[in-house]
Amino acid sequence: MADSLSFRRHPLASSVDLVRWLPSSSASPSGRLLAAAIYDPSSGPAASSIRLLPLSDLTSPLDSLALPSRATALRCSPAALAAATSSGSLHLLPPSFDSDAAVAIPGGAGFHVGPVRGLDFGGEEWVTAGEDGRVHVVGGGGDGRLVARKVWDAKGMSGYEAARWASPAEFATGGVGCGVQWWDRRKGDAVVAQCNGIWGLGIVTGMVHSIDIHTSRKHICVVGGSSGTIFVWDLRWPQQPIPFSGVGLSGAAEPVCESEVWEVLFDTYTQSSDIISSTSSKILPVMMCSEDGILAVVEQDERPLELLAEACAINSFDIDPQNPSDVVCALEWESIGVLTRGRDAMAEE
Repeated sequence: MADSLSFRRHPLASSVDLVRWLPSSSASPSGRLLAAAIYDPSSGPAASSIRLLPLSDLTSPLDSLALPSRATALRCSPAALAAATSSGSLHLLPPSFDSDAAVAIPGGAGFHVGPVRGLDFGGEEWVTAGEDGRVHVVGGGGDGRLVARKVWDAKGMSGYEAARWASPAEFATGGVGCGVQWWDRRKGDAVVAQCNGIWGLGIVTGMVHSIDIHTSRKHICVVGGSSGTIFVWDLRWPQQPIPFSGVGLSGAAEPVCESEVWEVLFDTYTQSSDIISSTSSKILPVMMCSEDGILAVVEQDERPLELLAEACAINSFDIDPQNPSDVVCALEWESIGVLTRGRDAMAEE
């Protein structure tokens, strides 16, 4: 936990809403690449776009794809980059970022009406979850088109902000009015478990913003929400969620921040000395970012490790799956930040 840190801000001329690492490719002459959701109202019809950025020069995009409205979700799979928008559309690009080969499902009554906040890839299909309370599973139609199948429609009784696959048959969703839900497609696309909050412990999230599920422990979700809330939901004990917001001076769990937790991810870089096998009962470390500019690692029964404290919101972040010491984040004040942890961090400055 005492690793050195190197952090660089890369100012851009537009707002950066979301940012993701793209899979490394030895065939790429530009080296490591990022995808960023950019919003620039001065650009007219092309105000919203996804840009392909080389890590070596984040101010010089290699390519871009115009979107019909502002991006609300951005995910990457080995086969495609997917973006969802505030107008309810979904757009998929191939790994080559060839905009001519992009396919889309427009927003509207047949898909989503309004922002799609939850988006994830589950092996062969994507899941989308929107503020309209609809959940869809999206796959290829065999003729190059995308086909969306509605799984659920809350009809305005609840809205979704997050979605994450656990296996090809199971995924989790979360939002406002629904808490966190666990779906199993083997049981008729049904919600098989639900977590509404941690009322008895005095820790309540009015809204779920982000969910992550560790690949080696698919029964455990980490959830980030409003008012600095982070908790862990273990499907083995679905009625006993675990507060996970850090340990304060009193020894009790305390929020690492007081604002919205925009994103949470299990931190594959931070190693806990108490986690020695996949059978350990201790929860793996979690990284989070927040509306009040905090990027931190939170570990069970430990004080949080604050990596960044910015003067603006950190809208999103991503850990490089192939180089987990490297973290990229979208800063609200028109910048992309790149954080490197470890022994080599100072040498790279």
